[in-house]
Amino acid sequence: MLTSKSLINHYSPPLFSSKTPNTKTRITAYPFSHSPKPRSLSIINSANESNSLSPKPGQFRVDVLSESLPFIQKFRGKTIVVKYGGAAMKSQALQASVVNDLVLLACVGLRPVLVHGGGPEINLWLKRLNIEAVFRDGLRVTDSQTMEIVSMVLVGKVNKHLVSLINKAGAIAVGLSGMDGQLLTARPSSNSAQLGFVGEVARVDPTVLRPHIENGHIPVVTSVAADESGQPYNINADTVAGELAAALGAEKLILLTDVPGILEDREDPSSLVKEINIREVKKMIENGKVGGGMIPKVNCCVRTLAQGCKTASIIDGRLPHSLLLEILTDEGAGTMITG
Repeated sequence: MLTSKSLINHYSPPLFSSKTPNTKTRITAYPFSHSPKPRSLSIINSANESNSLSPKPGQFRVDVLSESLPFIQKFRGKTIVVKYGGAAMKSQALQASVVNDLVLLACVGLRPVLVHGGGPEINLWLKRLNIEAVFRDGLRVTDSQTMEIVSMVLVGKVNKHLVSLINKAGAIAVGLSGMDGQLLTARPSSNSAQLGFVGEVARVDPTVLRPHIENGHIPVVTSVAADESGQPYNINADTVAGELAAALGAEKLILLTDVPGILEDREDPSSLVKEINIREVKKMIENGKVGGGMIPKVNCCVRTLAQGCKTASIIDGRLPHSLLLEILTDEGAGTMITG
């Protein structure tokens, strides 16, 4: 018997060729008078109604696009903040997937904002310059020399490369750092004595972003900002994305990661938690089910939700077109945290 996944994997173009984790389907509320049929049932019915066991690829694409309509209606005109990094930044194929997803979402009326770091690229240039990369508790120790390299790589290279890719794909991207238009004001982190110029977000002023968003541009923001005296700081990109999402009143924050999402059992990738609320995810942290590098990501999402963002998702950036899977399907591509 054909299922929605087998149909998608067999007949569709690369846009829908990726497989999602084998977990329960997320239930979503829709802001209109009727809810769509479950994806598996409705796609099969569309195929049956065409009286063909082998629907033509063109017809199948139309069916899939038609079923995306409720999701497009839900998010049209809404701001979506995406933090980009990890495997999706290292692989050219995944990088192209993310760029194409952003452009498609912008074309159907969403307002994406891309926030990025660039750890691997920074490490590469430090190595070329014979500067040792030092980490403490997973955070980069950033002295003045390293901070200069971080600024050059993130602002001058990675940011402009992403802007170029998005422009080439057919949208209009605008590259910014936290220093531009005083978008972000930094302050030293609480352990700056050990970490150097590693900062936190003291204040967000999205004034410089709003005209670009209103005009349909895709802002591409790197996680470098200065304090009141003008001293640059390297800030965690997850934190920057969360604070921007809150300041912009975003509908959704999405963190691209190298894991499937939040797992009920950290040793079992099939135990993905598809949807969870703040109270439940805090309990998972207390019980030790969420640990390691996932804790700061979850805390980032919780803080953003507490400031008014509607939902926050931690998704698997290793999946091709994970952004479209998360936004335009009911299965998603990771874990969605709600208030």
